[in-house]
Amino acid sequence: MTNTDFPPGADSVPSSTTPSAPATTGAVIGLDIGGTKTRGVRFEDGAPVADESVGSSNVQNVSPEEAARNLAELFARIGGGDVAQVYAGAGGIDTDDDAAALAALIAPHVPGARITVVHDSRLLLAAGGASTGVAVIAGTGSAAWGRNGRGEEARAGGWGYLLGDEGSGYWLGREAVRHSLRRMNQGLEPDELTTALLASCGVDHPNKLIALFHSPATGRRFWAQQARLVVEAADAGHATSQALVDQAGRDLADLAAQTVRQLDIEGPVILGSGLGMNVPRLQESFRAALAAAGITDVRVLEQEPIFGVLQLVADQE
Repeated sequence: MTNTDFPPGADSVPSSTTPSAPATTGAVIGLDIGGTKTRGVRFEDGAPVADESVGSSNVQNVSPEEAARNLAELFARIGGGDVAQVYAGAGGIDTDDDAAALAALIAPHVPGARITVVHDSRLLLAAGGASTGVAVIAGTGSAAWGRNGRGEEARAGGWGYLLGDEGSGYWLGREAVRHSLRRMNQGLEPDELTTALLASCGVDHPNKLIALFHSPATGRRFWAQQARLVVEAADAGHATSQALVDQAGRDLADLAAQTVRQLDIEGPVILGSGLGMNVPRLQESFRAALAAAGITDVRVLEQEPIFGVLQLVADQE
């Protein structure tokens, strides 16, 4: 899952590329850096030979020191050294300075390699086999980004968890807490969702969720992980959970529709990341809301976004 802290109104997704000749063969490392984890895949002549995950190395979510440690652990697992190119998609890449800072953390592990850093939504679109269209991230955070045939780019949402991230894992986890607290205030006994949430959080009363939610011991990753409880409760017939998952799908569809309109295209719209790829009810709500807006070319990503790296590298040739 992914952090997606876009500033509103930006015209393009910033990136950073170290000056070096593009590589056509040899080792390429793809990185998918989200708010909760960093995944790295090493490709040798186009074939994946190593695939590992560590904690987040996104400096929007962890300290530069922790990011550096996690990257060091990742490259120790997948190998650095003689690498032609590293292509990294990361949440929270809002400016060229953000991209350059992340590239600087990667560079010591791959001396001489070309390093490109972009927002992670670019990986998603490429992994969906599209060069134009709109990619929608539904993971720890949420955002939509797209490109049209004229090379124009647009995005919607992704303002971060304090301002938005509707339809994301964090949003669902937070809404589960809010639901439980509302029931407590109304004098109602814990229902199926609240009972599951209390057990997952290791507390015995909804009132204790307040301090836990604000505690430094928990964070976006912890609460995003509670989204599974909402999905499970919805699948079991819990009406409030069903309404929350449906609302998540509609909110994500709204981000997609805003981006489609900005680009003046018909699609495709590609839904990806953890929630987007794995929750059928959310997918159904997403498709229905877009159909109501006249957008019918809607696809769910069938492979992980990181496997879009090879297409993006080829596009640089």
